[in-house]
Amino acid sequence: MNWLFFALGLLTAVLAIGILLYLLTPRRYQSSNSVANSYDQWTEDGILEFYWGEHIHLGHYGSPPQRKDFLVAKSDFVHEMVHWGGLDKLPAGTTVLDVGCGIGGSSRILAKDYGFAVTGITISPQQVQRAQELTDNGLDVKFQVDDAMALSFSDASFDVVWSIEAGPHMPDKAVFAKELMRVLKPGGVLVVADWNQRDERQKPLNFWEKPVMKQLLDQWSHPAFASIEGFSELLSETELVQGEVKTADWTQATLPSWLDSIWQGIARPQGLVRFGIPGLIKSVREVPTLLLMRLAFGTGLCRFGMFRAVRK
Repeated sequence: MNWLFFALGLLTAVLAIGILLYLLTPRRYQSSNSVANSYDQWTEDGILEFYWGEHIHLGHYGSPPQRKDFLVAKSDFVHEMVHWGGLDKLPAGTTVLDVGCGIGGSSRILAKDYGFAVTGITISPQQVQRAQELTDNGLDVKFQVDDAMALSFSDASFDVVWSIEAGPHMPDKAVFAKELMRVLKPGGVLVVADWNQRDERQKPLNFWEKPVMKQLLDQWSHPAFASIEGFSELLSETELVQGEVKTADWTQATLPSWLDSIWQGIARPQGLVRFGIPGLIKSVREVPTLLLMRLAFGTGLCRFGMFRAVRK
């Protein structure tokens, strides 16, 4: 019985410290350096990779959503995005730029399963190092530090530009859209998956949505979320798009990811042994943001947007 009381007391203390850190130490966007530093820290301590695997993005659970292993859903997301974008029809050797590649999960699938020649870029040096460590030498994949707001590549460099959940970190969505389209070859395909806010022009945020949105921005170094409609318009305004921008809403297919990500900490208690009490506190600190994400995407405040455009 004494051990039970001790365990409950310890858990209560960890929860209290985690919530206190959440409230007192927001990680607001300040510059590209603040984004890089955040990802460097998350990569260096290994906690995010332990629970989220090599794909630091949401999973795809089907339409309608089915029960699925969290890590399997993440790799399934990559294949679903390939098929939705029509990339499975492209030949081996197709050149792909993976913008915001994280530790290279998507890049490796694109190279291994589809035969593409992939260049992955991220603002985080630690992510580049870890991506290189995880990648077999035989894969046609390379990683480098680069800024998506000012890509170092020449115009018309790639057959495909690919990006998952990088947009919220971009301070100027118009510049981001222009850069993505600029480095595409004529006839090349852009495929983007992103977290988006509801279009405020159609329905302004109400009294509770504004503070929730502020927390989602402040906690994970996001300057702003675009809307699906707004980012689609920005792509069109680059005057580099052939025809119309294709969009889709994958909110329901990805929605289980938020609670599944929290469940990982319960289902895999070996993380406590590996990372100790400091790691547990760091993990608990993220729970309020994950719950707010579930609330936002579940109520329509946020949407998971898909974008496909062809360079004219």
